[in-house]
Amino acid sequence: MQQNKSAYSQLIKDEAKNLGFIFCGIAKADFLEEEAPRLEAWLKKDMHGEMRYMENYFDKRLDPRLLVDGSKSVISLGLNYYTEDAQVDASGPKISKYAYGADYHHVIKGKLKQLLETINEKIGEVGGRAFVDSAPVLDKAWAKKAGLGWIGKNTNLINQKVGSFFFLAELIVDIELDYDVAPTSDHCGTCTRCIDACPTEAIVAPYIVDGSRCISYLTIELKNEIPKEFSGKMDNWMFGCDVCQDVCPWNKFSVLNTEPSFAPHADLLQLNKKDWEEITEDVFQKVFKNSAVKRTKFSGLKRNISFLSNSD
Repeated sequence: MQQNKSAYSQLIKDEAKNLGFIFCGIAKADFLEEEAPRLEAWLKKDMHGEMRYMENYFDKRLDPRLLVDGSKSVISLGLNYYTEDAQVDASGPKISKYAYGADYHHVIKGKLKQLLETINEKIGEVGGRAFVDSAPVLDKAWAKKAGLGWIGKNTNLINQKVGSFFFLAELIVDIELDYDVAPTSDHCGTCTRCIDACPTEAIVAPYIVDGSRCISYLTIELKNEIPKEFSGKMDNWMFGCDVCQDVCPWNKFSVLNTEPSFAPHADLLQLNKKDWEEITEDVFQKVFKNSAVKRTKFSGLKRNISFLSNSD
């Protein structure tokens, strides 16, 4: 069986690479002991803001065996989205790099489906579920456990070879595999660039982000009006924020993504400040047809742009 476990694990990693994932690590499906008190303390301090869903399924977030019957292994995967493409008008409202192209949820779900199909073809009937940022799974904790990197002071997963501009996803399966040993040690050292650079001071302490202050939360998750206290502090971000990653020294090792779906829409990078301020629903639907930006809806994006304009 051990020989099979090794062969199966290698097969899965090879197939993940063929599908374009830059990382694939495997951890035993078990209770996340280290994460439990951290998550509880974070929720008690109300750092999840209006993201009330974070309070649900507390036990399932910490134990994948409660999510997927008979689960034995968590396969963690990373998909690079780094790009050097940039919006032409540097004075206009900004969008996070991860949202330039097609919605990553759909892109990654498709790849995970293919991976599971290959596992079933080559290994036999394997029960499993794919997760992309849409269920109670602690992506970063599992990626760390699978040896893909360490969780930095900005709470992003960082890898020594490519930095942090990548998406995380999981396949939780009901077969035993070879588990990757010893998580990567922390290489943040004494650096505090992300903490110092955060425009809204959301990184309240090393390794602790107050989600309710994070620009990504304010421009995407928050459904009510953006609090006035953040006026003039949004650094011109209208959807998401890349500041803590842009300043991270490890991201000098970022490599360009090779995923065609992540290429920006032809018009997106050309829109200037005036275009954004006068954007119509038709333009929104055209430019963001298959984009993650649709999460905030036209009304949400207008709210964000208006907040930035009134903060000038």
